[in-house]
Amino acid sequence: MKTILLTGAAGFIGAHTAQALRDRGDRVIGLDNFSPYYDVRLKRDRVKALLPNLKIIETDITDRKALGRALAKIKIDQICHLAAQAGVRYSLENPYAYESANNLGTLNLLEFAREREIKSFVYASSSSVYGANKKTPFSVTDPVDAPVSLYAATKRANELTAYVYHHLYGLRCTGLRFFTVYGPWGRPDMALFSFTKAILAGEPINVYNHGRMKRDFTYITDIVFGVLSALDHNYPYEIFNLGNSHPVSLSLFISTIESALGKKAKARMCPIQPGDVPATWADIKKSTRLLGFHPTTNIQTGIRQFADWYRSYIA
Repeated sequence: MKTILLTGAAGFIGAHTAQALRDRGDRVIGLDNFSPYYDVRLKRDRVKALLPNLKIIETDITDRKALGRALAKIKIDQICHLAAQAGVRYSLENPYAYESANNLGTLNLLEFAREREIKSFVYASSSSVYGANKKTPFSVTDPVDAPVSLYAATKRANELTAYVYHHLYGLRCTGLRFFTVYGPWGRPDMALFSFTKAILAGEPINVYNHGRMKRDFTYITDIVFGVLSALDHNYPYEIFNLGNSHPVSLSLFISTIESALGKKAKARMCPIQPGDVPATWADIKKSTRLLGFHPTTNIQTGIRQFADWYRSYIA
């Protein structure tokens, strides 16, 4: 049994990952600051449903001294760093939230690992690092020097900082570039949650780029498999794409939601937003070869499962 420090344990991916780790017998030390970026009640309900009896340490990874005090007497074997300030559009309004949570927070965790001689560090990156990349599918060997949002820039900075700690101190680091994760207990700022809520309420939805956007939607259980595999393989230094590798147009995404809900959307066509990219598509050959990563949930099944959860949760 390993003891794994998991940051962002009350978050969408974090809570599902913590649940899977506990289910297989690992000891999880959950840490989260319960940021009010979105409804804290959803986070607490998520923890209650997925992580019963797990006491989450409430502290902020940007506070290095508080982090040290909170974990002073706990022996940790691995760090799974999933905490971050998420969201592309929000970074246009609150840039310092990203500099603090993503850059300083990750640096603090890396320093904590160095000081405590914890040699295994798996962390969340993002498909956003590919920015204006026009080659598809996106490969981890592609250049990632043209981010189009501050969120993307901070995630790329995390990858570079992790490499420095690997190079200087021998810290084994694995970065995971997540592609549009969705599923039950998802974030309310993401399209599936907000579209479902609006459609059921009879309210219009904003369809950006006039429905011509494409996203590599990846179901939460597939993502969790990739995270656990990265922890288990514990490579010296690697970056992996975790995506479904089957891009879906926004128009098909919406029609699939309509089918799952049995209700039509009131679509309001809008231009593409600053910081957005027209399409994402993961090349997962490396992830398949080195992590055994094989996504199994298609968009129809995943959206139906989300819709069932949403109706149950709201009820």
